[in-house]
Amino acid sequence: MLFLWLYMFYSCAGSCAGLAARGSPAPPRAAPPGEPGEESSLEEQRAAPDAASPISSFFNGSGTKRLPQAIIIGVKKGGTRALLEFLRVHPDVRAVGAEPHFFDRNYERGLAWYRDLMPRTLEGQITMEKTPSYFVTKEAPARISSMSKGTKLIVVVRDPVTRAISDYTQTLSKKPDIPTFESLTFKNRTTGLIDTSWSAIQIGIYAKHLENWLLYFPIGQILFVSGERLISDPAGELGRVQDFLGLKRIITDKHFYFNKTKGFPCLKKAEGSSKPHCLGKTKGRTHPDIDQEVVQRLRDFYRPFNMKFYQMTGQDFGWD
Repeated sequence: MLFLWLYMFYSCAGSCAGLAARGSPAPPRAAPPGEPGEESSLEEQRAAPDAASPISSFFNGSGTKRLPQAIIIGVKKGGTRALLEFLRVHPDVRAVGAEPHFFDRNYERGLAWYRDLMPRTLEGQITMEKTPSYFVTKEAPARISSMSKGTKLIVVVRDPVTRAISDYTQTLSKKPDIPTFESLTFKNRTTGLIDTSWSAIQIGIYAKHLENWLLYFPIGQILFVSGERLISDPAGELGRVQDFLGLKRIITDKHFYFNKTKGFPCLKKAEGSSKPHCLGKTKGRTHPDIDQEVVQRLRDFYRPFNMKFYQMTGQDFGWD
């Protein structure tokens, strides 16, 4: 009787699934929209594992799609892609490759749509995503809190002056005819008035954005990662992140090597590969030469905001 049951199960698993597929075709899955210039890859999203076959699901289990328990919320050009790629080496971390932009651009699609973008996870694994623009989106804190007040948040920050120049460099690579960095920095260069409406400048006022997040999340639920130390000591920063996420410290010095050409660390073995892996050619671009007087004006502008940010986070990032 047991053999008969198994025979019927195996026979039906393929044919029944095929009949169901032919009888009611599944609607095409909506891919998260990417935005040129942002640290995202739709190819990575499409490469995420899909549902397993009925037989493998029955015997092995294919995991469950869950809403993320942790989100890298910022900041753009701070090192979020590097952090995510490093974290994906950990066997207990599963993350979306592309940026979902759910809490800023796609919120009306609903949590079911958002959940469907997530990779399947087994019990004990953490589901993650990263979208750097969340940090500067006014509505994002309330929306994430509404999903789960216990969501752990990670912010990768970097010297705001260097970050602004990196942001400009990225835009320049796509739009070579844009005005100079110097002309975009000031509302009036004669008076030295900084144009805070320019997103490259505005993003770096970290203290202002953090105030909005602290209305919904306690400071202890947010981890601040140094973009500079992520380059100089990736294992040290990843140790802090693993502790914050409640993970065993598996990612260590042995996982990294320093690429002198790019000027930042790379993985000896990437997730699901036995080959070394560096971030793409768009990472580590050479920055244009910026008038040092403008750089100093920006340092003076950011200094009080940096000091406030240090006080709020309890960390001195050494940007001055």
